[in-house]
Amino acid sequence: MTKHSHLLYLFAVFFVPLVLTSCHSRKAAMKGQPGEIVKPRTEMADKYSQIMGVDRSDIENGRLYTFIDQWMGVPYKFGGLDKDGVDCSGLAFLLEQQVYGITIPRMTSKQITVIKRKYEEDLKEGDLVFFDFDGKQFSHVGVYLQNGYVVHASSRRGVIIVRLRDPSIYKYFSRAGSIIADTSVTDASAGK
Repeated sequence: MTKHSHLLYLFAVFFVPLVLTSCHSRKAAMKGQPGEIVKPRTEMADKYSQIMGVDRSDIENGRLYTFIDQWMGVPYKFGGLDKDGVDCSGLAFLLEQQVYGITIPRMTSKQITVIKRKYEEDLKEGDLVFFDFDGKQFSHVGVYLQNGYVVHASSRRGVIIVRLRDPSIYKYFSRAGSIIADTSVTDASAGK
């Protein structure tokens, strides 16, 4: 064996397996859609704890914040249910289904019928929060997170997190509540 072929052999035996296993372990840690790398939980907890002014340890539901992270900034599109565009009730519908495994109606006017009303100070993560925009009762919905923050699909800014008491939306706040546990709907009634 020549010196050159000996070096090539050593390279193949030691370096190639090292590269392949490091790539393999990286792929095993990936979740979500192909090519989409979900941020580590600690990084995500840091990000959302800063946004909502809470301790990192208060960001406990990794599934919720992964969902939000994937949808943050998606533009508003009336009737939309995908990353090309989503409306407020579509976002609430998808979030409740994918994070909590609860199927709620697709339209805001029907979503209001599956909640048990709560006072603002009693809201918990996952509760629905309704607004009356343009003089229409229950025309907009968001999902309560914690510490007074809501995620929703804004018609101007897409999917965002805002403070419920933000003057631009709080004046339209009309009702909030927890989803009644036994109100899962069939696929036919979940549609538009």
